[in-house]
Parts: sequence; C-alpha cells; structure tokens
Amino acid sequence: MQLQLVSRPISGQDGQKSTWRISMRRIAPYLGIALILIVWQAVVWLKVYPEFIIPSPLSVAERFIEVVQDGRLWLHTRTTLSQMLVGFAIGVIAGVLMGYCIAKSRLLEDVLSPLLVAMQSTPIVAYAPLLVIWFGSGPTSKIITSALIVFFPLLLNTTVGIRAVPPAQRELLESMSASHWQFFYLLEIPTALPVILGGLKVSATLAVIGAVVGEFVSADSGLGYLVNRARYDYDTPLVMVAIVTLAAIARLMYGSIAFLEHRMLYWRTYADQ
Repeated sequence: MQLQLVSRPISGQDGQKSTWRISMRRIAPYLGIALILIVWQAVVWLKVYPEFIIPSPLSVAERFIEVVQDGRLWLHTRTTLSQMLVGFAIGVIAGVLMGYCIAKSRLLEDVLSPLLVAMQSTPIVAYAPLLVIWFGSGPTSKIITSALIVFFPLLLNTTVGIRAVPPAQRELLESMSASHWQFFYLLEIPTALPVILGGLKVSATLAVIGAVVGEFVSADSGLGYLVNRARYDYDTPLVMVAIVTLAAIARLMYGSIAFLEHRMLYWRTYADQ
C-alpha cells in the first residue's frame, strides 16, 4: 500500500482569517481599556456617586499631570519599584533553590512542609506589622514582605516542575552514565522551565502587592504611602493615580516575564499557534 502526501495551499480566505485573528489579539487589550473608560465616564455622567467618591477620568488625568510635573509620582514610584525589584529577586532565587532541594529530597519535604504550609496560609498582611517591628520602617521590611509573597509560588512551581521529569527519560540518561550536572541541564531544567516561568509570571504581580502592603503599614514614601496619604485627605483622584501606576508596574512586570517566556520557549509558542 502506497501513501501519497498531498499539500494544500492556504486559501486567501484562510489567510484573511488568520490576519484578522492576529489583529484582534493585538487590539483586544486596548478595547478592554476603552470599555472601562466608557463605563467609568458613564457612571460619572449619571451621577450614581458623588464625584469626590468616583472622580471623572479627566480629573484623574489632570491630577496625574500635576504629580508628574512636581516630581512626586516619580519619587514614590522609584521607592516602590526599587523595593519590589529587590524583593522579587530575593524571593525568586530563594524559592527556586528551596523548591529544587525539596523536589530532590522527600525527607526535607516532610520536615519543612508543616512550616511552609502554615506560613503560606497566613495572609501577608499579618506579617507586615511584625516585620516592621523587627526590621524597622525602612526599606528592609518592605523588601522582605515582597520576597515572602514571591517565594511560595516559585517554591511550589519549581518542586512540581522538577518532579515532572518523565521516568523513561531519567532512566535513559542513567543508562548512559550521565553526571548530576548533565541530569540538571539536559533533563531537569528543560522539563521544569515552563512551570517555573509560569510561577514567575504570577510572582511578578504579587511582588507589587508585597511592597505596597509593607508601605501601608509604615512608610514615609512609596506608592502605598501615597495611597494612604491621599485617602486621609479625601483626594480620590490621587488615589486613582497611584492605583493606575501600580497596575502599570504590574503589567510591565508580567509582560517582561511573558516576553522572556516567549523567547525561551519559542517552540511551544509556535506549537500553540
């Protein structure tokens, strides 16, 4: 029996559908933002709430320009961003290393799992006052808060990723007398990398939450401090400016990790398409 492969050229209609789908995926985020702004402005026009509770987008934009021009927004953003990035780096390194050790040792997992589960189940807000007491109201307590909230997703994802190595592939390398280093970079890292990068995307947004929670408790600068100060002054537009800035930072962090994932796992991206 002879098999014959017949290739079919992509029709113009299929190409147009593909182009339309790609274009829609690119503009979809902007459509979502536009929809939010329209609904927001409609609520203001209908006067569902007083404007000091829900200010108009124009009022928020004017307040944004004001705090950009006087330098306050950059000052507070720089404080939060620096603390968040340091905490993120520490949490990622600690989470990946601890996750790898737990994945390789069931005994270590049995010893540490009760403590780790107890720490993970406690809201990060509960740790923040204690960290301020221990480390003061300076940047150290905010960095540790951010690192803690980043640590657990990386710990879990690394453990799951390393243990997801197929036994058949492990046995194949064992039959070839592969070293521990060869096991690590030829088998464990390629298998665990998609899961670890997924944890990184989650942790990138959580790092912002950790830094801001620390600033809510005790700080004299930072976007969390700015939100608190504006809340006490009933300056709702300034609160919205800080929230939008935090959302932009989180989106930038997430997008950076997603870009890294696309570059490192390009083969999976093409397969999904």
